[in-house]
Amino acid sequence: MDQLHELSTRVPGAPGTAVVDASLQFLQPVSRQLVHRAAVAEVFITDALQVSEGRFLVGAQWPRDHALYYPDAQGMSDPLLLTETVRQALVYLAHEYCGIPLGHRFVGSDTYFEITDHEALLVGDTPLHLTLDVQWSWVANRPPRRFGMRVDAVVSVAGRECARAGLSVYAVDERLYQRLRWQGTKSPGRDEAARVGHSAATRLPAADVGRLRAKDSVLGRTETGEWRLLVDLHHAVLFDHPGDHIPLMVTLEGARQLSHRLVHRRHDAPAGAVLRAVRMDCPAFADLDEPVRLCAQLQPPATASDVTGLRITAVQREDTVATVTMEWLPRVLPAVPAEVTFSRGTVGSGAAV
Repeated sequence: MDQLHELSTRVPGAPGTAVVDASLQFLQPVSRQLVHRAAVAEVFITDALQVSEGRFLVGAQWPRDHALYYPDAQGMSDPLLLTETVRQALVYLAHEYCGIPLGHRFVGSDTYFEITDHEALLVGDTPLHLTLDVQWSWVANRPPRRFGMRVDAVVSVAGRECARAGLSVYAVDERLYQRLRWQGTKSPGRDEAARVGHSAATRLPAADVGRLRAKDSVLGRTETGEWRLLVDLHHAVLFDHPGDHIPLMVTLEGARQLSHRLVHRRHDAPAGAVLRAVRMDCPAFADLDEPVRLCAQLQPPATASDVTGLRITAVQREDTVATVTMEWLPRVLPAVPAEVTFSRGTVGSGAAV
């Protein structure tokens, strides 16, 4: 079977039932509107199958390289691709299988992931094909104006389980969204200059926050030493389409960059550290026109002594808009291969090119 066309997935049934054979397609991305992306290149979901009530298989393809979510120096896929892929999976299932209209606004409340096998996420000679075994749950669901939903997914590559991830979202119609979004003193009628005006903070160099391009750094610092989330509405990935608040993925990227800087400054491992787990709660909207402070606190290890835990709190005005807990592991460098010597007799007189 050509792996570029489909992947046979053996799905464990409920106890006492037969194993289900299913085929997920990886030929092309699904419609971009069904995952709320403007650029086709930013769509990772390729297919989905309903296995039973509330259970789905979702196929996704991760690129070998990406403008923002690129592999690290050791070739491991960017862990934040897990969050974006689960987000797209939820939105796709909501529209395609669960009857939620396209016009509804989706607002994330919490998300998590835990990587159990980093080696399975190493980038090879072809894009990674991932299978998400998704459990769908309705939470505080009040249709047709408000839908509450949660997905929990077991992620595998070529049948090799490597991560778990989840996301909780509520989707509301436009009228209810406007009432929730602009309640109190907030008003949507702000001019563009006011929306992007932040107090002075110097953007950190990309290398200091684990990024390659200067414009991908979203972390700034003021003269008083305060960390800031910097918003660039023209960033093609983080702001794939216009919005009226700071997206969850932007705040998560800022937390990741601050955590990366702090962890890599204190870690003794020669290759630094690798992100193992994330849990994020978003109790409030973050507006585009006021500074967001990022506050970091070292957390005691929850599982093992070699785990470095950090809690990043995003604060706007005096309100907490997000709390992100991250766990990092020291990276283990691969063994250095033995030196290989060649002789004319073993190499021959010609070589394929």
